[in-house]
Amino acid sequence: MRMPNGYGSIRKLSGKRRKPYHVQKTVSYTVNVETKTVKQERVTIGYYATKQEALQALADYNANPYDINASKITFSEIYEKWSDRKFVETSKSNVNGYKASYNICGILYDMRFVDIKLSHLQRVADESGKNYPTLKKLKVLFGQLFDYAVIHEIITKEKHIVEYLNIKDAGNPNKNDRTPFTNDEVDLVWKNIDCNEYVPVVLMLIYSGVRISELLDLKKADVHLSEKWFYVRDSKTNAGIRMVPIADKTFRFFEYWYNKNDCEYLLSSTKGKHFTYRNYYDSYWTMVINELGLVHKPHDTRHTCVSLLAMEKVDPTTIKKIVGHAGAQTLTERVYTHLDMSVLLEAINKI
Repeated sequence: MRMPNGYGSIRKLSGKRRKPYHVQKTVSYTVNVETKTVKQERVTIGYYATKQEALQALADYNANPYDINASKITFSEIYEKWSDRKFVETSKSNVNGYKASYNICGILYDMRFVDIKLSHLQRVADESGKNYPTLKKLKVLFGQLFDYAVIHEIITKEKHIVEYLNIKDAGNPNKNDRTPFTNDEVDLVWKNIDCNEYVPVVLMLIYSGVRISELLDLKKADVHLSEKWFYVRDSKTNAGIRMVPIADKTFRFFEYWYNKNDCEYLLSSTKGKHFTYRNYYDSYWTMVINELGLVHKPHDTRHTCVSLLAMEKVDPTTIKKIVGHAGAQTLTERVYTHLDMSVLLEAINKI
């Protein structure tokens, strides 16, 4: 439906968004005398979940243009405005980190930004159940959003209260304590590989040591079955970008998923779609783990791999190379980390 001239416009933004319909209107024109060009000055009215909501918002604005002001902008709208610019200049891993932090903030989504107090931010942190490193990222996100709000005169500097957020005693201080799968639990997973096609994914994680995000974002183009390795192209750290050996024990699982469908990603949902972490964790990981009667998070598989390699007396440099650890490396290890794939394959096949 074409809008009348001067009425405003509605544009559906690309990607998966909670509120994809962007409503804006031209409020003035700036004439450049030298170039003889006219530039439109637009105001964003908001972002909406449905086209009907967007049409209503545009109608309301035209009925009372002064009714749309900074005091009505919600937390979600600030996030949308900020992320539209920020994500263009930010690495994929950092974008994923910001999105993960935003997913924790459900209670703030529909709140007017000007109404958000320290107690609201503290509640998000306290009820998150997240560990300290994750809460540090959350605090960074809050800081960025409040900076944006100050710059765009949505709030005053005095209301920039993020620095007072206490994350040290919030969430789950013990969240860093990971629990590797026991040998009996690993055996249990093996015994149930024919029950569900997603059970072997647990073993693919255990016998590769990759982060769950690294496996979910792994494209088939980066899987080299004939040479038994795959390339992690996107990771949360520079050390995480690496070549990972495919263990003989799990080779058939990688082969199965590689040939399963036309999805460009190795793993896919029952509908053949690329996984988001939340989708995989809520609908697949939780289902498998509960059916097996286990209590584990995806990251426990990574610690299991490290533990199994250590028990087989694989040297630390090789372990770090396989799983992409950098923080604990010595200077020598940081300099001499070019290990032949055959060495990595030999190591991973010991477990």
